[in-house]
Amino acid sequence: MTSASPFWAPHVHADRRPRLLARNRLKAALRAWFEAQDFVEVETAALQVSPGNEAHLSAFATQALLPDAMGQTLYLHTSPEFACKKLLAAGETRIFSFGPVWRNRERGALHHPEFTMLEWYRVHEGYEALMEDCATLLRRAADTAGTERFAFRGRACDPRAAPERLTVAEAFDRHAGIDLLATVNGDGGTDAAALRAAMQSQGLRAAPDDGWADLFSKVMVEKVEPALGIGRATILCDYPVAEAALARRSGRDPRVAERFELYACGVELANGFGELTDAAEQRRRFEAEMDEKERVYGERYPLDEDFLAALASMPAASGIALGFDRLAMLALGAARIEDVIWTPVAGGAA
Repeated sequence: MTSASPFWAPHVHADRRPRLLARNRLKAALRAWFEAQDFVEVETAALQVSPGNEAHLSAFATQALLPDAMGQTLYLHTSPEFACKKLLAAGETRIFSFGPVWRNRERGALHHPEFTMLEWYRVHEGYEALMEDCATLLRRAADTAGTERFAFRGRACDPRAAPERLTVAEAFDRHAGIDLLATVNGDGGTDAAALRAAMQSQGLRAAPDDGWADLFSKVMVEKVEPALGIGRATILCDYPVAEAALARRSGRDPRVAERFELYACGVELANGFGELTDAAEQRRRFEAEMDEKERVYGERYPLDEDFLAALASMPAASGIALGFDRLAMLALGAARIEDVIWTPVAGGAA
């Protein structure tokens, strides 16, 4: 929190209230844009049989008590993605979800256990359309907030300037001096030893037991991310297949996937995909992620079999998730994510 007093103390609330009201205006403006583009707003159930299957994503679990007295473990969703894709399989073509999601183990200036995610999908449209959406939403956020620039911790950018498009390989070369794709095989496999050697040649430290994904993350956090979205927003695209998550493989280069992230002022705002619709490949990726989760954290989450069944009949689509609170932070000049959240979760920031 930004004060020793609770957020509900009248003097604290009086100081916070202008930004909170501005947050409401920003949310209304973004919602109006989607409705004008013929998107349908959907509300997805927060309780799911699986919270998602990314190795380093931690969820909140609860126990559902059924009429027969048997219990069932359910999770607060970390994203409405699985539910939204089921709706695409059902026949929806342009949808957006604007609501709370929950992620455990996350609290700080840019993280909060409960936050608001804006997620949207376009059927039979490429992920480049999402990139254009992002540029439009940045401009709309700036116009609504009445600001000329976004800023965070000494970094600034013009939200009305056309975002630069930069591949992950280009970013590693430019900001870390590393040839990333030299550590990725033609089939998408990775070479941790090669990446570790490249890092060491640039004076970057790596633990002996770090896998390729760990090394990739270290370079991203230490060298790449702080340099993105400076002066104007950055669209970081063409992630290696090993970092593809739920994105399909690129038709241009089998080593990379149709995944991009939006950055402004060194802050990640959104994560978009050309969506993978191969259920067998998605199952393989989920199981690999859960194996890694079990190795690192000693636990794994179940797979949503209903989602995998729906994925097999889902049409080609693109989809993206944007952290609304982070966008509000940048647009409204806040120092911490809790400054733009009406009622922060108890416990205080880490």
